[in-house]
Amino acid sequence: MNIPAFNPGASSIPSSSVELSLRCENLMDLDVLSKSDPFCVVHYRGSGGQSQFVEVGRTECISDNLNPVWQKKIIMEYNFEERQTLKFSVFDSDSSASSLDDHDFLGSVECSLGEIVSMQSKGFSKTLTSGKGATIHITAEELSSNKEQLTLKFSGKKLDKMDWFGKSDPFIEILRSTESNQYILVHRTEVIKNTLNPDWKPFPISNRSLSNGDDDRDLRFDVYDWNRSGTHEIIGSFHTSVRKLRTGPNSENTYDVINKEKQKKKGKKYNNSGSISLDSIKVEIVPSFLDYIKGGTQVNFTVAIDFTGSNGNPNQPSSLHYRDPTGRPNQYQTAIQSVGEIIQDYDSDKMFPALGFG
Repeated sequence: MNIPAFNPGASSIPSSSVELSLRCENLMDLDVLSKSDPFCVVHYRGSGGQSQFVEVGRTECISDNLNPVWQKKIIMEYNFEERQTLKFSVFDSDSSASSLDDHDFLGSVECSLGEIVSMQSKGFSKTLTSGKGATIHITAEELSSNKEQLTLKFSGKKLDKMDWFGKSDPFIEILRSTESNQYILVHRTEVIKNTLNPDWKPFPISNRSLSNGDDDRDLRFDVYDWNRSGTHEIIGSFHTSVRKLRTGPNSENTYDVINKEKQKKKGKKYNNSGSISLDSIKVEIVPSFLDYIKGGTQVNFTVAIDFTGSNGNPNQPSSLHYRDPTGRPNQYQTAIQSVGEIIQDYDSDKMFPALGFG
């Protein structure tokens, strides 16, 4: 047996794509007539010379909720050999502005991606700094390379009436199980007002998000009655899997919605709190950019340059066409070179037409 010579730096860096699921408990209430409307912003700082945090994602805003469970996930590349620092900052949304200065700060946490990943599916928890006892919970799971996208449609019948002066305002939360038997939110449907027989719109979701490519993984569907206060009431739940959903609309994909509390109180007199049916399922393969390239896709690069007088005198530094005596490229040259260096690898004839106008 020949053992190859050790070549430092030649081995591949252990890295994986991981999905971060976020939720908080006991956030501060900064709104006078309602509860806070929290969202979380995630910043990243690598171990190199980069000293500044860079925003890598933010969750959706959840109205009137001090214990938010965010649906949107944060996807990160985890590198074992690198110290990857993350900062999770929670804000109370006060407007539609994207600037964080326009929102109230609810607390933050700094930790490494390694700390989160090392907790595996148990989840990482930490008290927010300046959060007055609020806690953030983060669950990390390695993502599979599954490229399937499912389009699902559900409807309900004879759901329990939960409102005094109306019927119910139902919506569904879909959660997938983790290896430690916890559940993380993967999708939340729209709310349909004042009905016991809701008909939800079809929605697309990747199989990677829904079950991480594991068709037998347990999925829990929680059916809620929406309340303006943010305290939504559970109508009931049921369990299924992607494998079962793949069989399409049939009696096996009509589920009794079970409310454990009502079942416990009523005993044998309790049947269900309504039913949910799968109306349709469509499975598609979503090709990646690499799949297109493998299939023979060609990318052509054509340049069109504006020579109109509005660009200014090319002998003046203010002109986009400035001819710098030092040879430094102007803005047009820089843009063409930046794009061209990437595109040229995918252009078979390496011929780039250049057009001018003005």
